[in-house]
Amino acid sequence: MEFVNMIEPVYEPRDMAWIEKGVLGIEWSDGHNAFYPVRYLRQQCPCAACVDEWSGARRLQPEDVPLLIMLQDVQPVGRYALQFTWSDGHDTGIYSYALLRRLCQCDICQPVKPVEPRSRRLL
Repeated sequence: MEFVNMIEPVYEPRDMAWIEKGVLGIEWSDGHNAFYPVRYLRQQCPCAACVDEWSGARRLQPEDVPLLIMLQDVQPVGRYALQFTWSDGHDTGIYSYALLRRLCQCDICQPVKPVEPRSRRLL
């Protein structure tokens, strides 16, 4: 019988900086330089208000996120996650480091970019 290692490698952020307007960069402990458009991060919020706890279905639809969303604050949650405060007042999502690594939008991690959904709201 063969056992498969189901544990993801644990990477921690070393540094964060704005790459350009609306794009957050995170340098990870393995040297990977990831980038995250902030609207995409908001659309991927993992909290119970944005994702149904029982079914896993996404409650927050991408087009419901304002076109002009700003990241107002970032707080560490222990040594495993970041919590963001958004300009739309939302602040309950806890983004684990593993989730953030999966959400990276750099050309290596995401060679084919998702189509940017239109927004129903400007602000």
